[in-house]
Amino acid sequence: MLTRIDHIGIACFDLDKTVEFYRSTYGFEVFHSEVNEEQGVREAMLKINETSDGGASYLQLLEPTREDSTVAKWLAKNGEGVHHIAFGTADVDAEAADITEKGVRVLYEEPRRGSMGSRITFLHPKDCHGVLTELVTSAPVESSEH
Repeated sequence: MLTRIDHIGIACFDLDKTVEFYRSTYGFEVFHSEVNEEQGVREAMLKINETSDGGASYLQLLEPTREDSTVAKWLAKNGEGVHHIAFGTADVDAEAADITEKGVRVLYEEPRRGSMGSRITFLHPKDCHGVLTELVTSAPVESSEH
């Protein structure tokens, strides 16, 4: 079962400049930042609010670290903007299997490591009305330290 909007992924050319925009315009602060070598991105998670299931909702700002990354290719084609939406689930494996049975293609055979130690997979945008959709099982969050 999907429990929340975990995050909205936003692709950007300059992570620091984009973080500053969200900080100065909306007052959002960076909750977590990291480089995900496998995905080829540098990212910042800006916490928006807590959720009733113990999770949170975030904006995920993504800057490519290499030209062959999925985000770099997306930016070259589309420019900056919303890249994907992610839904939280207690069990990404079970949710992906259930969605596959409904005829939606899952992009990863096995979930991968995502932000803050989460487990993730993506659903094919052509099967989701043009929206790249991510499923996320969050790792327990112990503190807001970066």
